[in-house]
Amino acid sequence: MGTINQYKAVQEQYKTADNLNTRISIHAKYSTNKLGFGNWLFSHYDISPNKKILELGCGTGDIWKSKLHLIDESIDLTLTDCSPNMISITKDNLGKQKHVSYRVVNIEDIPYTDSCFDRVIANMMLYHVPNLDKGLSEVKRILTREGYFYCATYGENGIIPFIVSLLKEYGIKDTTNKNFTLQNGYGILKKYFSHIQKLVYEDSLAVTNVYDMLNYIYSLTGMSSISKLDRQTLKRILEKEMINGVLNIPKEYGMFICKK
Repeated sequence: MGTINQYKAVQEQYKTADNLNTRISIHAKYSTNKLGFGNWLFSHYDISPNKKILELGCGTGDIWKSKLHLIDESIDLTLTDCSPNMISITKDNLGKQKHVSYRVVNIEDIPYTDSCFDRVIANMMLYHVPNLDKGLSEVKRILTREGYFYCATYGENGIIPFIVSLLKEYGIKDTTNKNFTLQNGYGILKKYFSHIQKLVYEDSLAVTNVYDMLNYIYSLTGMSSISKLDRQTLKRILEKEMINGVLNIPKEYGMFICKK
């Protein structure tokens, strides 16, 4: 029952794209690394002709929006998410593409045959999976012998820990889901994959509009206790940290590249 409830909670969280878009926009607007996380991830994908690719948890599909023209037409790309609404948004974002298909899929019960995908991608979603062992077993099952699994996640020393450190006296705690992070991901993945490489994306935020940061913070599910703190108080705290009109915030994101 707990697994079912967790799965429903994730679906509810991503029922609409509002919170996700709020979080995406602040990275696009204020990240100091102008390459962009999505571009960096894509640069590490080995996507050669005639490959079958599956993305789990595709979200709004933004990572593919400016990349589809770079993919050989022989590629078979399947974009999936556990949220029907996200799939609908992705379809609207990408439009009808000859070599792209869409499907609602739960990583714990992937509806494809053994060894049928050459590449599997799961970005910023493994920490949501109620039964991660089952999910990773499914990923391994559907990968071909020479297949690669790409999974991005956050670290435990990034934006939220920084914000929480500013708000300790107000009783704000970091309740971020740490089921799969840059720190513990290797140990989790090594049970399923023979070769694992961890890559870290160097970046930070340089925020000049404190209201954008306020919206971002209140969109975070990993800081549920923030609701007890009024916006004006939080605004004053953030403004005190600004230097020459800039609020500098550390980020910690990266990816694992796994070989079956």
